[in-house]
Amino acid sequence: MQSKTLSLLIIILSGLWLSSAETVNAQEIKAVQLYTQDELINLINRNEHLDRVVLDRCQLNRDIEARAEVLKVPAYQFLWGDMLAWGVCLEADPERGVDFMRQAANQGLPAALEQLGRYYSQGKLVQQDRKQAVIYLREASALGNLKAQMQLAELFIDGHGSPYDYQDAYQWLYNAVTNDKQTHQTIANYLAQLEKLMHPRAVRAARTPLDS
Repeated sequence: MQSKTLSLLIIILSGLWLSSAETVNAQEIKAVQLYTQDELINLINRNEHLDRVVLDRCQLNRDIEARAEVLKVPAYQFLWGDMLAWGVCLEADPERGVDFMRQAANQGLPAALEQLGRYYSQGKLVQQDRKQAVIYLREASALGNLKAQMQLAELFIDGHGSPYDYQDAYQWLYNAVTNDKQTHQTIANYLAQLEKLMHPRAVRAARTPLDS
């Protein structure tokens, strides 16, 4: 393990921003620059991170692994975890994959919190646990992740979670901004259903700007 960590650290310190993977025909495969933190987060938020790794012909595996395992950068922990979980550009190892997702979530990456919440809600990769799903989704919702906010509201409407959290869920969705008509309508439906579960005074309190 120490030898592997040292090898990964050498990759980082040597400044290898281009792919270190060997290719059969170097003329056919163009070297790919490593993603910046902001670029990777944008890819993750658009759910395009795995597609990008494949599009780049899996050239950055070692660089991604190094930044996940040694530097412990949350976005790279999430990317590496997703790659391991689903066997993208390497042999699948779901247990390690979920562990890296948890590491990213523990560092507060909204996408990791949302994905783990969704997986626990659906029973994907992990055993279904709606209580655990609410915990992860609430954390992601508080950080402004709209997908998590919508899933959290759906769980509350289905009878999961605590009524004490309904006001927060309502306020987050009430203040959500989206130009997608279907998403806008879904939010309106969730708000209407949450209102039926809440005291009118709580609804009035929730209809305030988040920064007020």
